[in-house]
Amino acid sequence: MIFTPKIPVKALLTLLFVIFGFAFSGFAQETENHPVTAEGRDPHAEGEKKLNVKEVIFGHIRDAHDWHLFSVGDFHASLPLPVILYSPTNGLSVFMSSKFHHGHEPYNGYKMVDEHDIAADPTLVKGKIMSLDGSKFYDFSITKNVVSMLISLLLLWFLLTGSAKKYKNNGINKAPTGWQNALEPVIGFVQDNVAKPYLGKQYLKYMPLLLTFFFFIWINNLLGLLPGGANLTGNIAVTLLLTLVFFVVMLANSTKYFWGHMLNPPGIPMGIKFILVPIEILSNLLIKPAALAIRLFANIFAGHTIILSLMCMIFIFGAMSKVAGFGVSLFSVAFSVFMFFLELLVAAIQAFIFTNLAAVFIGQAIEEHHHEEHGAHH
Repeated sequence: MIFTPKIPVKALLTLLFVIFGFAFSGFAQETENHPVTAEGRDPHAEGEKKLNVKEVIFGHIRDAHDWHLFSVGDFHASLPLPVILYSPTNGLSVFMSSKFHHGHEPYNGYKMVDEHDIAADPTLVKGKIMSLDGSKFYDFSITKNVVSMLISLLLLWFLLTGSAKKYKNNGINKAPTGWQNALEPVIGFVQDNVAKPYLGKQYLKYMPLLLTFFFFIWINNLLGLLPGGANLTGNIAVTLLLTLVFFVVMLANSTKYFWGHMLNPPGIPMGIKFILVPIEILSNLLIKPAALAIRLFANIFAGHTIILSLMCMIFIFGAMSKVAGFGVSLFSVAFSVFMFFLELLVAAIQAFIFTNLAAVFIGQAIEEHHHEEHGAHH
C-alpha cells in the first residue's frame, strides 16, 4: 500500500498566497509609515525612521534573543527567549529577553546593541548583548536559532522513532505505512547513491552519520522557508559545527595510506613534493571542510536574501510612486513565489550535496592501499 496524499491544486495555491500575504503584510507594517528617498530618508519629517534595506534583510536573517513573528502598527508580536549570562564579576544572570523591551531599555547591567552603540563602536553587532560597565561575560542564551534547532530535533525524533518502532514491531517484510512510505525511499536513495558508491563495504558503519546530516539539514532548510522561520542553516556557525563533526569522524577513521599518500605521495620527484605536499595538506585538512561549510551557508543565505530583497523593492518603489510600487509588486510577488518553489528544491539539493561530499571525503580517508594494488594487478 502506497501512501499518496491528495491535495487539491487550488487549495495548495490558496495556502501559498495566504502565507506570502501574511509575510508581506507583516513586512509592510514595519515599513509603510517610513517613505524613503534615494538616500533612504523621509522627505517629509525630520528624524523619521528611515528604511535601511541592509538592516531589514539582516534583521530577518540574523540570530536574535527573541522570536519576532509579525508587526501591526506599533504592536510587535514576538516570543521572548531566555537570556543566560555569566560574568566572573557580576555572577549569573537569568531573565527573559522581554526585559530589554525590544532593545530600548537596559536591564540588570546589560543592554542590547543598537544603532547608537554601533555609531560609537562599529565593531559591535546589532542585537547582541553588551555589559554597561564593560566587564567580560559569557552568553549561554537560548536564541532563536537554538529554539529552531530544538524544534527540528523534536520533529526528527517524532518522525524517525515512529517509523523505527513500526519496523521493530512489524519487521521489514510488511508493507510500510504512513511516514514509512516517505522515509523509506529517501533512506534507500542515500544508501544506494551516496553511501555504497563511496564507502564500499563499510557503508553501514557511516549510514547513521550520513542520514543525520541529510535529514537535519533538509528539515531545517524547510523550516527556514516558513514566514517568521529561523535561518539556521544560513548561519555560518551552524554549518561550521556540522563540518567539524564530519572532520572529526574523517580523521578518526583515516588510514595510514591516506596520511602516507598526503605527506609522501608515491612516485613523485622530491622537488615536486615540496610543492605538492603543502597543497595536499591544505586541500584535505582545510579546503575540503571549508567548502562543505561555506557551500551550504552561502546557498541558503543567498536564497533568503533574494526573497527579502524582492520584498524591499515594493516599498522602495512605492515610496517614489504608488503606480511604480504597484507595478513592481506584481513582479516581486510573482518572482518571490517562483523563488519559494525553487528554494524548496534547493533545500533538498543542498542536504544531498553536503551528505554526498561528506561521504566522498570520508571514503577517500578510509581507502586502503590494497585497493590500488588489486586494480594494478588486474
